[in-house]
Amino acid sequence: MTRTTPPRPLDIEVLFPELTAYRGTTTRLHPRPGSPQMSAGSVGGPMLWPADEPWPVCGEAHGRGWGRRPADIHRYRRIQAAAWAREQTPGPTEEERELLAELHLEHRLPQVSETDPLPMIGLAQLYRRDVPDLSAGPDDCDLLQVFWCPFNAHGPSGYDLELHLRWRRSWEVGGVLATPPQPPVVGSDDFVPEPCVLHPEQVVSYPFAGVLPEELCARLDAWEEAQEAEADQSTDENAADPVGYQYDLSIPPGWRVGGFASWHKTDPYPMNCRTCGTPMHLLLTIDSSEWDGGSGSWKPLEDRDLPTHRAATPTQVTVGRFGELNVFACPTGPDHPHRWSIQ
Repeated sequence: MTRTTPPRPLDIEVLFPELTAYRGTTTRLHPRPGSPQMSAGSVGGPMLWPADEPWPVCGEAHGRGWGRRPADIHRYRRIQAAAWAREQTPGPTEEERELLAELHLEHRLPQVSETDPLPMIGLAQLYRRDVPDLSAGPDDCDLLQVFWCPFNAHGPSGYDLELHLRWRRSWEVGGVLATPPQPPVVGSDDFVPEPCVLHPEQVVSYPFAGVLPEELCARLDAWEEAQEAEADQSTDENAADPVGYQYDLSIPPGWRVGGFASWHKTDPYPMNCRTCGTPMHLLLTIDSSEWDGGSGSWKPLEDRDLPTHRAATPTQVTVGRFGELNVFACPTGPDHPHRWSIQ
């Protein structure tokens, strides 16, 4: 099934014509639980990975011998989802609650050292043929594969993520790795995606207000404040929530490719390539939710009858404190190291 973003509540370019110069596009991926094929883009699906190529591993020293087992996490989710989907007496039975408690247990692996190679989790793969806003990879590569370490224990702070991005030419892959290695335990179930098929959709987007010219940003802020003031004075209990630039008109929520990064949790800061100094562009956004209470106007038409708590987190991936991970790429050197920020 396709996914269709509803028309925006208003045409922001009519109110602010200068935004026309900043208009861009982004491709919403709309991941939804399913059974993705290896030859298709997916979140948490099987990777098109050569059988003779080493699987990505994390070798950074950090604890990796204590956590939940990925198979237990998937089974826990299936049992819980089925229990609450029952029409008669929804919710887990006593027997199911005992099993869920067992599956939620953490396990210790005393034989594992802090530097043992730890298989990364295949997070997503994207084909350029399917995603209009996916930038060109190095040397005509058409497939982007994203992995991460299932422990939040990296960098100087000891709480950062570790990503691995691999570009490849899909037509060159011969024998495929049938059973990729899995980490024996993970630091959090937030790192374990549910297999999801993609429904790419290209939509119009505009930059985060804070990176626009100061005068234009100030006018947008004043317009939003006027909308909120008018809503506060209204006595109509059925009146719609005021339209906002940030949540309704500029950057859609959810997993997406290309477009503009949001800086709603930090002030915008330069994201330049550490190899050549070129300003980087947004490659991919990994979001904790497809929509929430503030961004519900982006809920696809096909999902409009679904309650938020059942449809807003299809991948089961959570970034930080329910935020989003923005991955940046160098436009002049696709093979240059990527950078990322969490918002």
